[in-house]
Amino acid sequence: MSAPSLPPPVGNGHAVVDAVVVGAGPNGLAAAVALAREGLRVVVLEAAPTIGGGARTEELTLPGFQHDVCSAILPLGIGSPFLGSLPLADHGLEWIHPETPLAHPLEEGAGILERSIFATAEGLAEDGPAWRSLFGPLAGNWDELATEVLAPLHWPRRPGPLLRMAAGAARTAEGLAHSRFSTDAARALFAGIAAHGIQPLSRRPTAAVALLLGAAAHAVGWPMARGGAGRVPAALASLLTSLGGEILTGRQVSSLAELPPARAVLLDVTPWQLLRIAGSWLTPRYRRRLAAFRYGPGAFKLDWALDAPIPWRAEACRRAGTIHVGGSLPEIEAAERAVMEGRAAERPFVLVSQPTLFDPGRAPDGKHVAWAYCHVPNGWPGDETSAIEGQIEAFAPGFRERILARSVKGPREIEARNANCVGGDIAGGMMDLRQSFARPTSPVAPYATELRGVYLCSASTPPGPGVHGMCGFHAAQAALRSL
Repeated sequence: MSAPSLPPPVGNGHAVVDAVVVGAGPNGLAAAVALAREGLRVVVLEAAPTIGGGARTEELTLPGFQHDVCSAILPLGIGSPFLGSLPLADHGLEWIHPETPLAHPLEEGAGILERSIFATAEGLAEDGPAWRSLFGPLAGNWDELATEVLAPLHWPRRPGPLLRMAAGAARTAEGLAHSRFSTDAARALFAGIAAHGIQPLSRRPTAAVALLLGAAAHAVGWPMARGGAGRVPAALASLLTSLGGEILTGRQVSSLAELPPARAVLLDVTPWQLLRIAGSWLTPRYRRRLAAFRYGPGAFKLDWALDAPIPWRAEACRRAGTIHVGGSLPEIEAAERAVMEGRAAERPFVLVSQPTLFDPGRAPDGKHVAWAYCHVPNGWPGDETSAIEGQIEAFAPGFRERILARSVKGPREIEARNANCVGGDIAGGMMDLRQSFARPTSPVAPYATELRGVYLCSASTPPGPGVHGMCGFHAAQAALRSL
């Protein structure tokens, strides 16, 4: 049975542009740039008044305090095979590398991930050799590893790095940490990285998350964009317009029929949004498959304007761009398991970013911004402000006294600002083992929809969440092959 055709007036033989991209987040813009570089006429439609999607920087608390609305630390941005190939520095993007990428405070001391794998190993004492043997081969082959991992399911061209990662990734983060490390510091450091997968650490593929992000930290760093994460889409937009592309903001798309005639349509939306804007043209079977797509836990996020830096008890935390606050591996596992069971953790695992230690221009002189979030059940209506601030206060006594103002966003507010974050899910869908491969519906052709000429390019497609643009790049390649 042949695929249904695009609904009129799209693809009716009288195209006014070659491609329409809906959504001006990093993936939508990456798709547009990939198409425009091949000489196609591209227009991007964005519902919001400004571009950026999950990579925006705004004054959320007080005048002069620039906060990252969602993404902040961008290892997969600087380490992206596609974004890294673009001349984004010529369009205003500058990376800042904190002195220390990551710190994980404990009751005594902290686990520290330095950019140098040897310095990290030295700080982890008896677990140093195990850390070096686990991450060294991955970091040393980052370009090949990123190319293979940040792609849809395929036969690898260079299987070596992928096989090295797969040996550990086949395990759970909890199991791998216990088998490779003996100290609380190394286990907690590994567990905190794995918790970015928004899954209990006793589940797969949490070990893969830790291995990928840990390798990135040593290979390319965990940097931030000078001026905020919004500089990444701004640079992509500047590059796109230099290639002849066009971006129109304030253009809410509620139906494919509203789009200008085009040879291809790429949608930076999740499956449920696709159902809303194309449902009447989809077959019942495909609609059921899209409706079965599962969204993961939500996020509860706080932004603070501070009158001084966070007073971490562990000195090493005061030179780190990212702080993981959650205690030991068992405590992190308990917090993430509670979320998956539909409960907000009493002592949540908290991810903290403190950008103005390294980019002071984002706050008035002598002042600072900080950012933190924890995981909560999807659509959770409660308030984790006290729990998050209590966790930080435990490792940074006096923190609350430094707060000048705060911005609070639960899952509902996060979704209201970005429709792709369904129920506050910032990953574009559950990242369990099944949906890591069959994302959004099939591992065989993940970007194509059943409508000929219509493609998905959001984080609901491989390789999933992160400011890397690879979902958009691969969707653009699928569209180019058909064109």
